[in-house]
Amino acid sequence: QGQSLIVQLMDGKVMINGAEVIITDIYAKNGVIHVIDSVLLPADIVDTAVADGRFSTLATALTEAGLVETLKGEGPFTVFAPTDDAFAQLPEGTIEALLADIPALTEILLYHVAAESYMASEVIEMPVIQTAQGQSLIVQLMDGKVMIDNAQVIITGIETSNGIIHVIGAVILPEARDICDIAAE
Repeated sequence: QGQSLIVQLMDGKVMINGAEVIITDIYAKNGVIHVIDSVLLPADIVDTAVADGRFSTLATALTEAGLVETLKGEGPFTVFAPTDDAFAQLPEGTIEALLADIPALTEILLYHVAAESYMASEVIEMPVIQTAQGQSLIVQLMDGKVMIDNAQVIITGIETSNGIIHVIGAVILPEARDICDIAAE
């Protein structure tokens, strides 16, 4: 799945992400099984993005906009997550301007979120996706690439405990926003 597990020794018990290992070393022809006392779920959307390491700008923006607790909530959510490289493609001064204008930042961030969980196979079948911001994202297949508005989907289906992350290669903007105007503000 790509995430790390935390292994700890607590009061003489081996714990994996808080689950106790209750039976060890069951050998199979293709590996070893250790039985734990609870089901491990992947982290939520925010923790998954932070642990990934490619979304530090997004994590900072979510924190500044006060959206961390929302995206740690029950969901389900689909997040079209721009990477740090995608944010770096914005005109100089844009990120700083957005961090200084929390309503605009919030609007743009919520434009990257759907209040449903959509697997990649569902996304490509949808002409539009309603966002938490209120407008719709346009989904297109162009030259064999899935595009969400003007952003190419570059990684699909990072599953989390409260939804799905699809990685996109650009920051997308609601209709009323223009990146040049934001950078000029």
